[in-house]
Amino acid sequence: MSNHKTILIADDDENLRRIIEYNLSNKGYRVLLASNGEEALDIFKNDDVDIAVTDIKMEKIDGIELLEEIKKLKSNALVIMITAHGSIETAVKAMKLGAHDYITKPFDRDELQIVIEKALNLQSLMVENIRLRQELTDRFSLNNVIGVSSKMKKIYDLVARVAKSDSTVLLQGESGTGKELIARAIHFNSSRAEKPFVTVNCSAIPENLLESELFGYVKGAFTGAIKDKPGKFEAANSGTIFLDEIGDIRKDLQAKLLRVLQEKSIDKVGATQNIYVDVRVIAATNILLEIAVKEGKFREDLYYRISVIPILLPPLRERKDDIPLLTQHFIDKRGGKGCKILPEVLDIFDRYNWPGNVRELENIIERALVLRKKNNAINPEDIPDYIRIKQCSSPISLEIPDDGIKLEEVEKALIVNALNKAKQNQTRAAELLGISRQTLIYRMQKYDIK
Repeated sequence: MSNHKTILIADDDENLRRIIEYNLSNKGYRVLLASNGEEALDIFKNDDVDIAVTDIKMEKIDGIELLEEIKKLKSNALVIMITAHGSIETAVKAMKLGAHDYITKPFDRDELQIVIEKALNLQSLMVENIRLRQELTDRFSLNNVIGVSSKMKKIYDLVARVAKSDSTVLLQGESGTGKELIARAIHFNSSRAEKPFVTVNCSAIPENLLESELFGYVKGAFTGAIKDKPGKFEAANSGTIFLDEIGDIRKDLQAKLLRVLQEKSIDKVGATQNIYVDVRVIAATNILLEIAVKEGKFREDLYYRISVIPILLPPLRERKDDIPLLTQHFIDKRGGKGCKILPEVLDIFDRYNWPGNVRELENIIERALVLRKKNNAINPEDIPDYIRIKQCSSPISLEIPDDGIKLEEVEKALIVNALNKAKQNQTRAAELLGISRQTLIYRMQKYDIK
């Protein structure tokens, strides 16, 4: 089976060249031969070479010079140096100049093949890494954040400007509104796009482990700490850390996090010295931190530090113009290209309040694609009963007096009625109104409802 890879061999020893050519050709490689550095450089310029294997000592252009010229032509080129035992220092110099590896004479065919195979594996990983990074960059470009509503257009404009800075960003919005998607869009449209993007779900990590997860620890810091472990901030160095559900961090850790933001250094658990980190922080929460601050659950100084640029993501019920576009996007994403969605379904979607927001819509589309009765269309009967049945209930009939009425008064009355119907159970009242509990609390405070 052919390897479909081209190997350039540059060596002034004809016998060695022929032996290497014979062995590598038998393994399926395409082998190009050069008797000196000058000839090798011409071949490299005019052919598609995957790996160059060159002797260090050659006439006209030696191996070091050849390496430097190749790297000028192709910075990520893989070059393997052949050296004698007496010139290991030169080989080490070659490694510093960008050589991938070196092999010392005399060597057998298996040694060289192993070195070449390792180099090719690395090359494959590098190509795959570049492909995946480009895929991520494309996926989270602002062009791929879905929405045409006026509210989302304002957010796109804000994100585009925010991405160019290193300012701390606070994303607020109900669960399922796409906070992590926006965080990734900020990162991948920034100067840090090539650096790490590290996500920490603060509510998913046990409180007693969160500190060591964020800041790391040193060997012996506590029972079970058998070796040093870097934290998430270290892992995100030069890049971005996304602190999801930051409102769930306990108060003592809030103080340590504030110090990290102020001093740009972290204290590892059990360490005696600070470690400098260059990290951009994007935080997110589905609770209203202003309320948490007033209730004493979140530090005011940390709130102002993380909300340098606050971005409030609207719930789906406030951007229903985006539903048709989002629906088609999720159909394509889930492999349903060519599958239509009937206008009646979009009407149902338009009347629904979407308490689970965009994430709920995506789940509904995935379910409909799996269970649909017709391959080429999603029909109303493919939509869950709890969404369709809700549409059958009669709309509220309100009489508007001749002298008019303030919308705030209607909203306040609805909230009071919902709370009374739910016997003051805020969670149930929120469900009755089709909003989140945090939104209900915010509205209650807005209208001074006790």
